[in-house]
Amino acid sequence: MLLEIKDDFDLKKIALSGQCFRVKQFEDGTYRFVTGDFVVYIKEMGDRHFSVSCDMEEWNLVWRRYFDFDRCYSDIFGQEYKKHPFVDSAMEFGRGLRILRQNPWEMLVTFIISQRKSIPAIATAVETLSTQYGHCIPTDSEVLKSFPTPRELSAISKEDLEKCKLGYRASYVHDAIQEVLSGAVDLQSLYEKEDDYILESLQKVYGVGKKVANCVSLFAYGRTSCVPVDVWIARAIEEECGGESPFHLFGENAGIIQQYIFYYEKNH
Repeated sequence: MLLEIKDDFDLKKIALSGQCFRVKQFEDGTYRFVTGDFVVYIKEMGDRHFSVSCDMEEWNLVWRRYFDFDRCYSDIFGQEYKKHPFVDSAMEFGRGLRILRQNPWEMLVTFIISQRKSIPAIATAVETLSTQYGHCIPTDSEVLKSFPTPRELSAISKEDLEKCKLGYRASYVHDAIQEVLSGAVDLQSLYEKEDDYILESLQKVYGVGKKVANCVSLFAYGRTSCVPVDVWIARAIEEECGGESPFHLFGENAGIIQQYIFYYEKNH
């Protein structure tokens, strides 16, 4: 299917944005994205047109939401530009980024794993976990493994998780599995809750602090006022913004601005 996308949309920038860890780029410029049991292959063809492997029904059912196309990022760019000189530079550099709407369970585990790990190391751990415990997703060109559900991980031990390159985070992931399976943390119900309630609920999981909770809120629940502050963002605030956080200037779009700054700091 050939699809015209008029809004800001850059596959390479999204793949390198530090919010998704199972994206693969092929030599011909095609990018593969996986969410749940769905896989899509996308290639930019020029003039805002993209070759997409799925049909329009699947695009509208799954991928339109995944890529957050109900939100206009070019409008957001115009709305937030010229509020802060450094942020302007980050927005210009990162234009084309979007906040992906990913699976809450995958995001919870992924960002628990992410603590004190580089992006390649996070991707390796997430892929190892998927390969070992996920179920098969066949496509026309390859057979992938899904990210494992809490049920698929219900019988594994902390030692099993350690073998997936999780290190000390294995105990955190093990607790997350138990919390979700028991219903103590109901990830599905959080879609309907306020931001503060989501953040508080997620931090009930062992090893989940403010940064991880904000990541899950932003990248799974689409709460774009949530701002994860990691070492890159903290450094930007200190070195580029004179020690004063700029995020209060951007209200409901602060999390999107955070993503532009993170990408700028990592790749500029």
